[in-house]
Amino acid sequence: MIASLRESVQAIQKRCGGFVPETALVLGSGLGFLGELCRDAVTIPYADIPGFPLSTAPGHAGRLVLGELAGRRVAVMQGRFHYYEGYTYAEAAYGVRALRLLGAETLLVTNAAGGLGGHFTPGDIMMITDHIKFFDESPLRGENISELGTRFPDMSYAYTPALRETARRAAGELGIALREGVYMYFPGPQYETPAEIRAAGALGADAVGMSTVPEVIAAVHAGMDVLGFSLICNMAAGLREQKLSEGDVLDADEKAKGLFSKLVLRCLERMP
Repeated sequence: MIASLRESVQAIQKRCGGFVPETALVLGSGLGFLGELCRDAVTIPYADIPGFPLSTAPGHAGRLVLGELAGRRVAVMQGRFHYYEGYTYAEAAYGVRALRLLGAETLLVTNAAGGLGGHFTPGDIMMITDHIKFFDESPLRGENISELGTRFPDMSYAYTPALRETARRAAGELGIALREGVYMYFPGPQYETPAEIRAAGALGADAVGMSTVPEVIAAVHAGMDVLGFSLICNMAAGLREQKLSEGDVLDADEKAKGLFSKLVLRCLERMP
């Protein structure tokens, strides 16, 4: 895989010259438009980058944008890769690894999630403090890429404490009631059953979703600092009577994107 990653990085470098991003952003449904706000931007369709998977999920544009955002040099992934699209976990994390080799030292990642418990309502923003993943393989399975990190990376502080404190201050400045909690990964694409949601709650999860964790594991392995947010788009299965639908998730994304984007931009401005 390292040869493929190097080829991807070389292709990106040819398009953007000597640009080296400080921060990689992987933006879920609803926030991809932040890439359009980058100054002096170079936009590269994933299809033009050798080795890059393609985004097929609704609301994911499938482009890499490199430029300046909120005073930071950023690489914005407008769309991510999911296990449920047929990719391996290593492929789901491919973009993060490529951007690390390009020079990014920090990962800011967002997703849409279902909330557990009465302390959440749709539209809440939850800062991820930790995650739970019990399913299938790891993006690190197979031969270790020593150029990126060690064989057995520690995950005790996967979501960097200093960046979480930055997010708390940013939310306070904006008057945003920032929630905090544990994100539990499910592979999808089916939504979880009510029994699975009860099990997730018993295990300590506060929100559930189908993305982010493979990317975060790869980022931590590669020595990146990580800040993650979930937009609570619905209440998880069994907590309310109505059935879950993709349309509800997209509607919640659209309604919350103004406030959510302000938080992401303020966090970029305040990052140490």
